Amino acid sequence: MNLDPIPTDQLQFRLPPTFDDVEQERRHRQERLVAALRLFGRFGFEEGVAGHITARDPEHLDHFWVNPFGMSFKHIKVSDLILVNHEGQVVHGRYHVNQAAFAIHSMIHQARPDAVAAAHSHSVYGKALSSLGVPLEPLTQDACAFYEDHGLFDDYTGVVLETEEGRRIARALGSHKAVILRNHGLLTVGDSVDAAAWWFITMERSCQAQLLAKAAGPTALIEHEQAKLTHGQIGNDLVGWINFQPLYDQIVRSDTDLFD
Repeated sequence: MNLDPIPTDQLQFRLPPTFDDVEQERRHRQERLVAALRLFGRFGFEEGVAGHITARDPEHLDHFWVNPFGMSFKHIKVSDLILVNHEGQVVHGRYHVNQAAFAIHSMIHQARPDAVAAAHSHSVYGKALSSLGVPLEPLTQDACAFYEDHGLFDDYTGVVLETEEGRRIARALGSHKAVILRNHGLLTVGDSVDAAAWWFITMERSCQAQLLAKAAGPTALIEHEQAKLTHGQIGNDLVGWINFQPLYDQIVRSDTDLFD
């Protein structure tokens, strides 16, 4: 056996793909979207008909792909996705759009042209932390991905059905990757479906860790300078994309009907 070190340029390392063909890019976003939705279902992020992930269409930039209203995350296929225009009308697909999904996500995508995708669901720990009306604290390395990089929508006025409420949420999000919606849950964005989904998954787990730690006793915060340093190391969308890849591989292998 040859034990000479292998040059690093000969080792495999996945990076986000680039596309010359808009149809290929559209299909890629659709496949990543249904994979993310299936993973949300696997992780128990569903709450009845609540929850949605959107992906901006690469050609029609004021349109987005989204899961249909009333369909389980665990069952969604590419052929089930619907395309919604800037007025909330379905222009491709067979199902209705969740009006809350349109009211929130249309305003997020409008305010954040850099956001290819946005994720929101009523996950248990996100809901629990949101009821406290406090931000996510730098208690763990993973939570530092959100250090000074998430907003707090400190209001609750019922189910979000009006675009004006969506605009207010977009303002609370600002330039950050995430926002905590008080008494409601979490919302994350990313420059890919992969990143937006990963930020939601790891933010939900960080909420869980914070709630557990606070219940157990006094906590030790990571100091400001170290939290900022760690955010710079793990808080960008490329890192989010990379972290999502093992989960994507898992769901594609286990759910063979994803791309029908």
